[in-house]
Amino acid sequence: MLKRTLKTAFSNSIIGLILLTIYSCQPSSNQPEGISPYEISQVIDQVTEVMVHDVTNPPLAARFFAYICLSGLEALDDSATNILTAKINEYPGISKEKNSKSQIHPQISAVLAMLHTASSLQPSGFNHSDHIENFKAKHIALGFSQQTILDSEVYAKSISKQILKFALSDRYNQTSNLPRYSALKTEGSWYPTPPGYFPPVEPYFHTVRPFFLDSSSQFTPIPPISFSDRKDSEFFKLADEVYSQSLTEEKKTIASFWDCNPFALEDRGHLMIGLKKISPGAHWMGIANIACKDAELEFIKVMEINTVLAMTLQDAFMACWDEKYRSNRIRPETAIRKHIDPKYTPLLQTPPFPEYLSGHSVASTASAVILTHYFGGGFAYTDTVEMKYGLPARSFSSFGHAAEEAAISRFYGGIHYMDGIVEGQKQGDLVGKKVLEKLF
Repeated sequence: MLKRTLKTAFSNSIIGLILLTIYSCQPSSNQPEGISPYEISQVIDQVTEVMVHDVTNPPLAARFFAYICLSGLEALDDSATNILTAKINEYPGISKEKNSKSQIHPQISAVLAMLHTASSLQPSGFNHSDHIENFKAKHIALGFSQQTILDSEVYAKSISKQILKFALSDRYNQTSNLPRYSALKTEGSWYPTPPGYFPPVEPYFHTVRPFFLDSSSQFTPIPPISFSDRKDSEFFKLADEVYSQSLTEEKKTIASFWDCNPFALEDRGHLMIGLKKISPGAHWMGIANIACKDAELEFIKVMEINTVLAMTLQDAFMACWDEKYRSNRIRPETAIRKHIDPKYTPLLQTPPFPEYLSGHSVASTASAVILTHYFGGGFAYTDTVEMKYGLPARSFSSFGHAAEEAAISRFYGGIHYMDGIVEGQKQGDLVGKKVLEKLF
């Protein structure tokens, strides 16, 4: 009798264990259906913080955002977004094999795919580890099972690994093996500016594979006005226009608001202080997420907008950088000091790369084209992106309004001539429209 009782108890234990195992593998009926779209902007903010820490230059920042967001979009595995990604240049088939018993939550996988890609791409990517763990713990607390989190992360890592392989094939890593770029010493050519005299940023960025453009030179602008030190020349008039402008407090505010210089040096007597800020691309990614929140968009649309904008930003910087190192034009600060006023200092610190075209003009205009497509031409919003960096909020009646202000801010800042701004806006408009034409 005792043996039979023990046998029965043992059998019941086995059955109970089997039932428990089966039950634990089933998705909980109490699990939430979705997660907040705000989690995407949280990742973008986290990525931006790491960029500020690493002093990531503007073109490279756009590249990071593009692959990070692409990972998230692919993890969603949505038929509509799959149609978009299929139009990316040289894009391979992304394997999305899933175990039929896996409890994969697409939105959780999307966020984790973004974070794991960022962890591998960014030099200080290890700083994302806490965000990853906090995100997982938060969503377990919200009702997701540990199995769902585990399976979703495994799937996210498989997507991230494939996107990182695609990123490795874009030729960016090869740029470090190219000959060291040396500034030309010819009259009218760009030369490093004070106070840091930093070397040129990303002189070979135009050699990277674009996402949507046929090539980085697809929208080559007209040549810049030729350098001349004659006072009656068109170039001298351009330089004097920068030098002679009257800067009101409002113009100074606009210049500072759109400065977006990843690293500037400030002279404080006997000390030279380094100031870190976000890049133009990071600013526009922040704007996009403000708009998404204001419009109360769903997760998948927020992910799509972030991804399309990020890839557009990379293509915009590629097109701009292609021209910068072709025309290699002298910055206003250098020209004015040599030919007008040796004591001249621009309001903003001059970035370390040639003048023509204005990168902010290209990137901002292209961004405005993309966001206007999604939100409409009269979408008003308040830009709070850089409040954490000490800048006040600023309101705009449209994305075009913001892009116009971003472009002219470079003139107020004394770092661009007017033709570099105007032609930059033209190129940005062409890049943005090309992306929309190819995608939609």
